[in-house]
Amino acid sequence: MTTLVVCLDRTDDVGATTGIQTPVAGWEAVQALVTDVGLADPEDASVNSILEALRITRELRDDGENAVVAVVSGTPDSMVTADRTVAGQLDDLVAEYDPDSAIVVTDSAEDERLVPIVESRVPVDSVDRVVVRQARDLESTYYLMKQFLADEELRQTTLVPLGTALLVFPALAVFAGPAVAAATIATVIGLFLLYKGLGVDELLARAARQAQNALYSGQVSVVTYVVAAGLTLVGVFAGALGISAQPETEGVLLPVMRFAYDAVPWLAMAALTASTGRLLDEVLRDDGIRTSYLNLPFVALAVALVVRGFSAYFLEEAGTLGPLEIPRLELGVLTVEPFVLEAGQRLALYVVSGVVVSLIGVRIAAYLGGGDFPGVDLEAAPDGGDGTADRDGDAESETG
Repeated sequence: MTTLVVCLDRTDDVGATTGIQTPVAGWEAVQALVTDVGLADPEDASVNSILEALRITRELRDDGENAVVAVVSGTPDSMVTADRTVAGQLDDLVAEYDPDSAIVVTDSAEDERLVPIVESRVPVDSVDRVVVRQARDLESTYYLMKQFLADEELRQTTLVPLGTALLVFPALAVFAGPAVAAATIATVIGLFLLYKGLGVDELLARAARQAQNALYSGQVSVVTYVVAAGLTLVGVFAGALGISAQPETEGVLLPVMRFAYDAVPWLAMAALTASTGRLLDEVLRDDGIRTSYLNLPFVALAVALVVRGFSAYFLEEAGTLGPLEIPRLELGVLTVEPFVLEAGQRLALYVVSGVVVSLIGVRIAAYLGGGDFPGVDLEAAPDGGDGTADRDGDAESETG
């Protein structure tokens, strides 16, 4: 009965250290190998695993068994190549020594993944993982810190903010007190963690790249986006003025409704401007316009009408906004006398107007998306849109 005591090295640490080709089999050859590995790199864990394989082999021989010790290695290129290399070396050992069983010696969890390859060729009686007796927690911490300090991105995102906080804290503690200093540092660290955790830096980088590409490509939407941003600021300012002019009231509902009532027209114009610029870019690019781009301005206007209607309803019910007065209208022979819309009637008018605008947008988008419109995707038949030209052409070909 022959037992193969095999030491596994998946990433070829032995070959990288000594330059010796594996497999290495036999007592004398393995003894010479462990000496070479130990002299080349005494800190290499492979030294301990090879010595453990030799110890097991000696014990088996002392018990009267026929034991063969061997060292097999993979390659550092890829895991698939490493596994196939180990499989080939094991086939050579099995063909030469014809073992009845095997004892596997490893020094890491990575090497233990090779155990199924050994089991597929010879029964495995035992797996011995060598763990060096030392301060393993301390060693792990040391190597983690070493790897951390070697990563430039981690240093910049962790050590730089931490060092800045440690420098700023004493100055704040001297001039503003320890409590203010601690609160300030905690707030800054919290904002930084949210900034990184929510991926705000990636969003800003992506927005900067998109803006740069838009500027270089000469898109109309660049100008319209700037105008939309200005209109948005005007809307926010108008809403803030509306809140400041409103009498002080308890709660936040009425101030919010006042802000919405005064800001929505400007915000709607901002949305229409931005969507129009995007639509023009699609038309000029002549790559086809999606239906969503055609429908977006109408959706923005419809939402603005509905929001303004509800905000006006709440304000009028609270007595801070008067009813809507419609002046006298003369349309040719038709004359409309002046009348007043109460809160419910005004709300109904705004909601119905929003729904009508939305339906008009859907209808226009569907019409332009299926008709002969420059730059719009045509989903109909390629000739004439209804297949008439195709049928006529087929008829003429049959007649001819």
